[in-house]
Amino acid sequence: MATILKGAEVTAALNERLRRQAEQLRARGVMPALAILRVGEREDDISYEKSAAKRCESIGVAARHIVLPAGVEQQTLLDTIREVNEDEQLHGCLLLRPLPPHLDERLIRNALAAAKDVDGITDGSLAAVFTGSGKGYPPCTAQAVLEILDHFGVELMGKRVTLIGRSLVVGKPLAMLLLARHATVTICHTRSADIAARCREAEILIAAAGAAEMVKADFVAAGQVVVDVGVNFDQQGKLIGDVEFAAVEPLVAALTPVPGGVGTVTTSVLVKHTLSAAAQAAVI
Repeated sequence: MATILKGAEVTAALNERLRRQAEQLRARGVMPALAILRVGEREDDISYEKSAAKRCESIGVAARHIVLPAGVEQQTLLDTIREVNEDEQLHGCLLLRPLPPHLDERLIRNALAAAKDVDGITDGSLAAVFTGSGKGYPPCTAQAVLEILDHFGVELMGKRVTLIGRSLVVGKPLAMLLLARHATVTICHTRSADIAARCREAEILIAAAGAAEMVKADFVAAGQVVVDVGVNFDQQGKLIGDVEFAAVEPLVAALTPVPGGVGTVTTSVLVKHTLSAAAQAAVI
């Protein structure tokens, strides 16, 4: 039976540290604040917006909601981002995506100032992750995986890590973060040949392909730590991950659940990056 690596435990410890940081900033006259920019009324966007705002409030970070209609003109959205960039009272910005199809998402996300890109969505932030320059923030979900592994004392140096997924949101930046921690990383994806064999060779297996329950019992081996980053819904509307939990849990050493795993930690990482940005702005 696997040890279940619950995100709530990680979040509780992380949030306590973040509250102290927020208090220290306020004592210096810095009021940390995050802009949450939403276009349209997608239910998943609204849900994440509420979750992020609640986490901000619980830690001591102000959340400013900016909502634009789904049919907003591109220039209006760009002007809004420019206003966020120029507002010294805002230290970070969460731009909820995907954007409506009539908008040029790459152009818009790259309009956000690097110093306020606390969710790691701009090309500049991603370049910083890939070069290891330390000048940008990694995507929050990728960083959340490291927060979980660190909290539970999972050593990365020299370990064989197989990562399923190559998106710019999780897979590619997470691979770079793992390499920076001296792990030996193999990147697989849904079209990799003999993917199950590649996964069994790993000491740490991370599933971030966005493919519901693709990781079956034959993908894992005894002693592995398995991190499930997947967010999928079955035919009944139940939230499930990329790992078939019931089949894998009896076989491995440790496993994150879905829900209650990586996603639980992501909003705390967002606040962590916002506090860091506020501290940097105060220095400047």
